[in-house]
Amino acid sequence: MTVFEAIILGIVQGLTEFLPVSSSGHLEMVGVLLGSTSLPEENLMFTIVVHFATALSTIVVFRKDIAEIVMGLFQFKWNAETAFSFRIILSMIPAVIIGLFFEKELEQLFGGKIIFVGSMLLVTAVLLFLADRATDTGKPVTTLNAVIIGIAQAIAMLPGISRSGATISTSVLLGIDKGKAARFSFLMVLPLIIGKIGKDLMDGKLTYEGDEFWVLAVAFISAFIAGLIACTWMIQLVKKSKLTMFAIYCSIVGVIAIIAGLLL
Repeated sequence: MTVFEAIILGIVQGLTEFLPVSSSGHLEMVGVLLGSTSLPEENLMFTIVVHFATALSTIVVFRKDIAEIVMGLFQFKWNAETAFSFRIILSMIPAVIIGLFFEKELEQLFGGKIIFVGSMLLVTAVLLFLADRATDTGKPVTTLNAVIIGIAQAIAMLPGISRSGATISTSVLLGIDKGKAARFSFLMVLPLIIGKIGKDLMDGKLTYEGDEFWVLAVAFISAFIAGLIACTWMIQLVKKSKLTMFAIYCSIVGVIAIIAGLLL
């Protein structure tokens, strides 16, 4: 992988992790355009680095919220912060189950299968279109909501279905306040990313050659900066009900991906 490819893939990851257009789907399609059917197994370190970069950008954007949650937890009593943390943990369970027991089946859906990616982008488009027209009742995230949103996050492990699009759309369709929906969506993925990095470290999978340093460095920086911009922008877009434009985008890209897949 060249430095130029690393910059492009880093930007794509940083933007699409937060914008509701599917980071996994776009990485698959960009990989095909760059001449590779997918990010190769030896580039697992690259994948982890760009995901860590987007996780760090989330921490920066929500640093005050995270600080309040941590301080609340150290009070060692049931309060708003403890309840929020409990719901975050609940929301993680479906994705953890899928990741642990269906990892091989999920991997088979990756690898340049852009017809499938295009089809799932159309599903994302429908979700975003419906969410933009849902009534905002201003409800908080309840325990039951957290479980349902968690199931949406697990489904979004499929390439082409946007994680943020699925979780935010599900939250809004449940009547949750749009600002709280975006906040919950972005914070609920942090433990999963950190947990995945920890698992790969324990498994000894994260190795790299010395000459890959600059590739990883520029990928990290580009993903981090793009993530900061996309996360901040997305929060405002959700509040202003501007998801339809992403529904249109996903529809166009989805159709193009399907056509390209049929022609290739």
